[in-house]
Amino acid sequence: MDVRVRDLAEQQRVDVAMRALSPGAARARLTLDGGPNRPPLEASASAALYAHAVAVAGRLGLPAPPQAAVGGASDGNFTAGVGTPTLDGLGAVGGGAHAESEHVVVSELPGRAALVAALMVDLLADDRPAHVTYAKPVPA
Repeated sequence: MDVRVRDLAEQQRVDVAMRALSPGAARARLTLDGGPNRPPLEASASAALYAHAVAVAGRLGLPAPPQAAVGGASDGNFTAGVGTPTLDGLGAVGGGAHAESEHVVVSELPGRAALVAALMVDLLADDRPAHVTYAKPVPA
């Protein structure tokens, strides 16, 4: 099964609930193998980085990128899960992900590329004010 959740508490609640299921017929058997294989990408984990991306977009005269919180399907879930602020959804603007209707809005590509490039330049310059931090401690 593929289950998407907004936060770790919900992931744990769903996992416990699924493991508590029992078959409805006396001769039926229910076996659950596996479990959650990646943490949710919670928006709060990257709030400061997202705010920085919004500021950069504004500086460039571009619309703010959408804020993504991904319930378990993005590779960014792994990086966010170990404490690395992660933005998902900074790729091409479009729609219909993984469907026959999937598409990219070609006219949006230059603006999105400019946003990603300017954000990288800002982050690599490392001249942020001391109170701005993007890293959170990794649990021991």
